[in-house]
Amino acid sequence: MTDGTDGLRARVRRIIDDLVDSGREAGVQVAAYRHGRLIVDETAGAADTTTGRPLTAGTPIFSVSTGKGLTSTVVHVLAEAGRLDYDLRIADVWPEFGWHGKHTVTLRHVLTHTAGVPDLPADTTPADFTDWDAMCALIADAVPRWAPGERIAYHAWTYGWLVGEVVRRVTGRRISTVLAEDVAAPLGVPGELFFGVPEADLPRLATLEDHGLADLMAFASAHLPHFDAVAPPAVRPDAAIGSRPDVLRADVPAVGTLTARAAARLYAALIGDVDGVRLISADRLRQVSAVAVRGVEWVFGQETAFGLGYAVDDDGSFGTAGSGGSLAYAYPELGLTVAATRNRLGANDGDPMEGLRTLIRDTVRATG
Repeated sequence: MTDGTDGLRARVRRIIDDLVDSGREAGVQVAAYRHGRLIVDETAGAADTTTGRPLTAGTPIFSVSTGKGLTSTVVHVLAEAGRLDYDLRIADVWPEFGWHGKHTVTLRHVLTHTAGVPDLPADTTPADFTDWDAMCALIADAVPRWAPGERIAYHAWTYGWLVGEVVRRVTGRRISTVLAEDVAAPLGVPGELFFGVPEADLPRLATLEDHGLADLMAFASAHLPHFDAVAPPAVRPDAAIGSRPDVLRADVPAVGTLTARAAARLYAALIGDVDGVRLISADRLRQVSAVAVRGVEWVFGQETAFGLGYAVDDDGSFGTAGSGGSLAYAYPELGLTVAATRNRLGANDGDPMEGLRTLIRDTVRATG
């Protein structure tokens, strides 16, 4: 079949084959949609290098903060259905959260990382993450660092419980259930978008490997004064925590386990119609993808722009990316979405997943 994207698919295929053949990557997935149609769906390498199990397009990969895009999308789908409002005060549905002066924090503050509760106790462990009620109680009892809206601070882990508990209080369902029933099922990708991964699906997941990410986390801890506040040493978002079955089974909606093709399909249904499914209206799309806050972010000290739950980039895209090399973005003006995942979590390696995103974006932009 010739549809004008054969050359692009072939280039992506060559790149990921070279990445795997050279030993730089273990397994890679890349997918892209244009105007609701899948134009790239390429996979290479192994899901598990010790057994040789091949990576397929349907193999979910723990993809760290790329999962925040799923979390945010759940909010917008519920808002589209009239179940949530961005200016909802969190304490109105979660009264305990209002302690210590947090009664004015809204869902909008959470989505824009300006809620003022980005940090966790220094002794937080992965086992703590498996107790939803305990984590929510801890966050409810947190003393805010500043007034809501005063400062942008990446809520690396707390984002998930903040959003997830609001969803649970409003719908009576766990956020993983809402994701499965209200997002994955309509999109036809059951078993490819997860927060808590069901026990039966754990053997399907790709096995993670560390390729410099742990060293980068240690460097960040040593050089960024607020890094350990949002990512305490025992719960840094790396291959170690993403390989723990207990954490994978738990709902931790600041991170996610997904396939590139499902993530690209999700974003495609945010910006347009995909096989008769559109997750949000055009008006809501404009709201969520516009820059809501911009400024120097507290953890990393860099100029940052957020829409409602997504990073907004200067190239016209919105989406999320994860430590170690995963991403999912939409380009509304191009009708394009791109997602890429890998299971060898790297750092300081030139970010080949970002290179693939740029290649697909530039190729589509050039062809019109």
